[in-house]
Amino acid sequence: MKSIRRQLLVALLSAMTLTTLLGALATYKTARDEATAMFDYQLRQLALSFRDQQVQDVRRREVTIDEDAQDFSIQIWRPDGTRIYLSHPRRELPHQAPIGFATVNTDHGKWRVFGLQQGGQTIQVAQLVQVRDHLALAAALRTVAPFLLMLPMLGVLIWVMVGRGLRPLAAVARAVTTRTAVALDPLPDNRVPAEVVPLVLSLNDLLARLKRALDAQREFIADAAHELRTPLAALSLQLQLAERAPDALSRADAFAELKRGVERATHAVQQLLTLARQEPGGGDRPTMPVRLDDLVASVIVDHQPLAEARRIDLGMVPTGQLAVVDGDQDALRILLANLVSNAVRYTPPGGKIDVAIGEDNAAPFVEVCDSGPGIPLEERERVFDRFYRRAQSDEPGSGLGLAIVKTIAERHQARVLLGDAGLGGLRARVQFGRPPRP
Repeated sequence: MKSIRRQLLVALLSAMTLTTLLGALATYKTARDEATAMFDYQLRQLALSFRDQQVQDVRRREVTIDEDAQDFSIQIWRPDGTRIYLSHPRRELPHQAPIGFATVNTDHGKWRVFGLQQGGQTIQVAQLVQVRDHLALAAALRTVAPFLLMLPMLGVLIWVMVGRGLRPLAAVARAVTTRTAVALDPLPDNRVPAEVVPLVLSLNDLLARLKRALDAQREFIADAAHELRTPLAALSLQLQLAERAPDALSRADAFAELKRGVERATHAVQQLLTLARQEPGGGDRPTMPVRLDDLVASVIVDHQPLAEARRIDLGMVPTGQLAVVDGDQDALRILLANLVSNAVRYTPPGGKIDVAIGEDNAAPFVEVCDSGPGIPLEERERVFDRFYRRAQSDEPGSGLGLAIVKTIAERHQARVLLGDAGLGGLRARVQFGRPPRP
């Protein structure tokens, strides 16, 4: 596991070391330029000092000078090119005699030379460039050495300061560990640094969503247990009636009623399983382009026998449009099947149900219109609640159909809109907001 403190320590020390080295390089160049200007001035002054002196002929007597005691080398020539003075006889000196400043290369190094003519004599003063470089390097090292010696101390200070700066993260981590499934209170954000506030807000949002999910799960389990208790009790009572039936006819009626109760309980359990699968995290499936016209035709064929048994005219309204959505085909089939099934169950015999598809401002939709009693305006929001059933309804059901429709629609970023149909009953439209994938 990577440590933020260690990474910051290495990064800061590396940056400071690199900056110090770059500063040393800049100091070296500056010191070298200053040394060059200073020593050039000394070369010129030394050459001018020899201009005013009478130098004797020393061709036959070498002048011996301690090389360590003097950095400068002096040569003097007569007009005929005869050298009459040499300060360092054992050192390889430049033989040229340029006038003014020049840099001359020899086999033993590079020389900085200044020459002038006076009274027919040529005076040359030279100095090794290496001497200047050593002085500039020494000046740079003296400047950088204190910073390099302070790096360990800086490392300790950075370690301590970064540790103090990371304390709020440790406090947030400790606060998160105290949260449980029954205690999902938001984390305090009033005493944390500005850089940690986005993390705390994101964690609070996650805790809030987790709390809502857990509350919804508890409510779902409680509602499911409550709703299943009634049909199971009815099944137990019907089974007792069948056992106590005095004759075969009464027993057959009791078993028929028991069979219908089992079917209702089975339907409720299937609806619960369907709703659980469609909840977020219930197993996401890959999406694909789905043609709504093919889906509508398939669902109508499945419900046609039930509609004919109730003498209901169930059909698809031709629109000439090809609506395509990007989603889970099986889930969309369940959504449309629940809408059509509700319309068939609540439409009185001899009624009519129209299913239509189309696009509204380039957004596809599918809607089911029926000639049934409809839903009052004040109840159109509550019918999406789980296990909610209208008091005036005599049709059997679990109260989960429209809850499943809403859950699947939300997974597909769609809305379920209830309104008044032109047939006199309810119009249920699923409006998709996401355009189809190319």
